[in-house]
Amino acid sequence: MGGGFNTNYREENLISRLESSRQSAWGRQLSQLGDCADQLAQKLAMKLIETKLIETTNQRDVEEQLATNLGELMHAEDFDIQYAISPLRNLVPRPNRISLYVTAFIIEKLIHHRSVVDVYGTDEEIYNVVNNEVTHMIR
Repeated sequence: MGGGFNTNYREENLISRLESSRQSAWGRQLSQLGDCADQLAQKLAMKLIETKLIETTNQRDVEEQLATNLGELMHAEDFDIQYAISPLRNLVPRPNRISLYVTAFIIEKLIHHRSVVDVYGTDEEIYNVVNNEVTHMIR
């Protein structure tokens, strides 16, 4: 009589390695974000205004709000990040978590800021502009 054979060992091992890899990549992204958060906030504000997705009375205020949001992201718990991006999680296949977090911020909170006249475009258009800038600065 043979001993018990755990058929799930390989599967569990693979899942564990994939999760470790994902966490490692997320840590690298947050580290890179810490190095370029202010510059990214400037580029995002400029691009959102240029593409007429945000109408504002003060571009600097929008930059500051985006920089604050990026700073909050760097120190946020995983639950808080997941909660913030949950309405947009299925917006695009294989989304970037940083881009989703910033997009959710723009759609849900920045729209109510005193210097923002209005936010135009679809959620996907805003995400695409944000993601384009994020992927240029964070690999």
